[in-house]
Amino acid sequence: MLIFLGLVILAMGLVLLVVDRLPGIPRLPGDILVRRGNFTFYFPLATSLVLSVLLTLLLHLFRR
Repeated sequence: MLIFLGLVILAMGLVLLVVDRLPGIPRLPGDILVRRGNFTFYFPLATSLVLSVLLTLLLHLFRR
């Protein structure tokens, strides 16, 4: 189970790296981006909230 969880976390990290480079996906105003020298920190807070709401609505519709 730990190996599976590790693979899921690795896959999510790779998806975040690839999605950041796609031109069609915008950054929402609530996303946090910090750049200092050669260090970049990106935390998609608003994007996470929007995806959470959308997935909750979809799962709620499919359960009925």
